[in-house]
Amino acid sequence: MFAILSVTFPFFALVFCGFFAARKGLLPLEAIPGLNTFVLFFALPCMLFRFGSSTPITVLLDPALALVYLACALLMVTLLVLLTRNVQRGGHIGWNDAAMGALVGAFPNTGFMGVPLLVAFLGAASVGPAILTIVIDIVLTSSLCIALSRLDRGGGDAWGAVKSALKGVASNPMPWSILLGAVASASGVVLPAPLASTLGLLADSASPVALFTLGAVLARSHMLASQDVAHAVPWQDFVPIALAKLLLHPLLLLGLAYGARALGLPLEPAAITVVVLVAALPSAGNVTLLAERYGANNGRIARIILVSTVGAFFTFSATVALLVEH
Repeated sequence: MFAILSVTFPFFALVFCGFFAARKGLLPLEAIPGLNTFVLFFALPCMLFRFGSSTPITVLLDPALALVYLACALLMVTLLVLLTRNVQRGGHIGWNDAAMGALVGAFPNTGFMGVPLLVAFLGAASVGPAILTIVIDIVLTSSLCIALSRLDRGGGDAWGAVKSALKGVASNPMPWSILLGAVASASGVVLPAPLASTLGLLADSASPVALFTLGAVLARSHMLASQDVAHAVPWQDFVPIALAKLLLHPLLLLGLAYGARALGLPLEPAAITVVVLVAALPSAGNVTLLAERYGANNGRIARIILVSTVGAFFTFSATVALLVEH
């Protein structure tokens, strides 16, 4: 277990460094969007392209694994929406907050944190299944939850939200970098050495800068939410969702995957291990941006992400110990 913690500690320590820097004013809050831009439009796409181009196309396109992961995501969204709409304080919560809470409970932080952590534990072979989960979460899970968030409003607004979500997907460089990597993998294209070196420098910077930026984003979200005294969030409104993300999501995916394998779906145990570890990751930080954009209670979402990120240091390490160590 100590060997596992020695691997996970630096990743979470970088998140803490970003949180501390923003919290103490060492990093101005105005600088965070610039860091986000660098990670989202330069470093992370290069890392995903490099991994995708070096991964066999058959690994990137695994329909059985995609079906199981998507089924788990849909089940998580359904369970969390039912939970928050029927059990939340006062017995009711609107579709907007329920949908965004479900999204933050079903969307792992695979891009910023998951890919580098998985490579550290399982090697480059883990990248293909992890990239597949990123595409599903960005394109399908997010679009579904955004559509659900509009059900409180009439006039076909849900379909408009779906179209808006798909436009957001089209402007997100991560799916395009994955697609270009897959094309390069299938065609055998090799980049010229100077271009490959430039891409490599940007890709190498993705993990540390992304983790530091994640910490800064969490600090900013927490600070802004704390200032919004009119929308105080009791622990019952966010701790259960964070626990569902860290504990229920990986357990549910593990059960679905091995159940599907027993029924005859061609699922490799190594691929199942990867996607279960993906599910054990904390919530994705970019859900706060969606919650803010669509008018949900962003303070609640920020707290779910913060609690899940802190808790994942222990729960993710324990999941690795159970699934990877022999």
